[in-house]
Amino acid sequence: MEGTGDTNKETLFSYEENEDTRYSRAAHVTKVSMILNFVLAIFKFTAGILGTSTAMIADAAHSLSDLITDIAVIVGLRIAKKPGDSTHNYGHGKIETLAAAFTGLVLVAAAIGIFWGGLEKIITYYNGERLPVPSKLTLVVAIISILSKEWLYRYTMACGREIKSDAVIANAWDHRSDALSSLGTMIGVGGAIFLGGRWVVLDPLTAIVISFLIFKVAFDISYKNLNELLEASLDSEIYGSIEDILNTTEGVLGFHELKTRKIGNAMAADVHIEVDRDLNIVDAHEISTQIENRLKEVCGSNGHFSIHVEPCSDFEHYKKQTGKIT
Repeated sequence: MEGTGDTNKETLFSYEENEDTRYSRAAHVTKVSMILNFVLAIFKFTAGILGTSTAMIADAAHSLSDLITDIAVIVGLRIAKKPGDSTHNYGHGKIETLAAAFTGLVLVAAAIGIFWGGLEKIITYYNGERLPVPSKLTLVVAIISILSKEWLYRYTMACGREIKSDAVIANAWDHRSDALSSLGTMIGVGGAIFLGGRWVVLDPLTAIVISFLIFKVAFDISYKNLNELLEASLDSEIYGSIEDILNTTEGVLGFHELKTRKIGNAMAADVHIEVDRDLNIVDAHEISTQIENRLKEVCGSNGHFSIHVEPCSDFEHYKKQTGKIT
């Protein structure tokens, strides 16, 4: 019993150490993002107002929404890294999924706001009112934004994939959508400046195109993470790998009630396996332990696995069908 207690303490220490490291990496990349988004939002709002560009102001609002999601990601990851306790036996990983879903919903709101702002300007234009020509300042700021946000996307995505964080990956896509937003702004503003006349309408028209691009990214992020909050199964590739493990583990005569889900960055699976009814409890337990170890190789060592062992309901029929004798 004493040895078991030491093992539990070592496991808990390892978990906390890994989660602390994971959080530190995510927090660092997100803080870099916060600083850059704050600076860009100020520059874009200033350039949009002084340069009379609807697209640039819409782009600035997008950068401001990025700043909000950065805060949500840091708070979410800070809570998610806490280990399980008496009231949260499976840990707090769902908070990370919630932060990612929140990021998607903020992007949806940003897309709607940008769309509406551009539409109002277009209606104004076709009602006979003149739209101001954006200044070259907005073009320069748009180029700076594209380069900085594309770098931030790559930097954040690399970190998110390495630490397997949906919240950080969602934030990376937020940066990519901002880079696309700035690219659209550059095209629209450039067209309005250099073509002039009726082409001034390119500025608000670009804002509308940007809104659809942002909405597409927002929908994908929101759908995936809201689905996880609703206990969606793991993707078909992982699910198939789990089935392969169950089918190829020696001593497993059948299985049913396989259920899977994600808890933050951890995977979970519950299954009932059937074994020879004449096996003793030690051998049956060894089979379930072997399955758990193989599942950890596929799903990660922080996974949650529940394996219920049952006697095979028709062992003789199984031997005739498969030709296997354990």
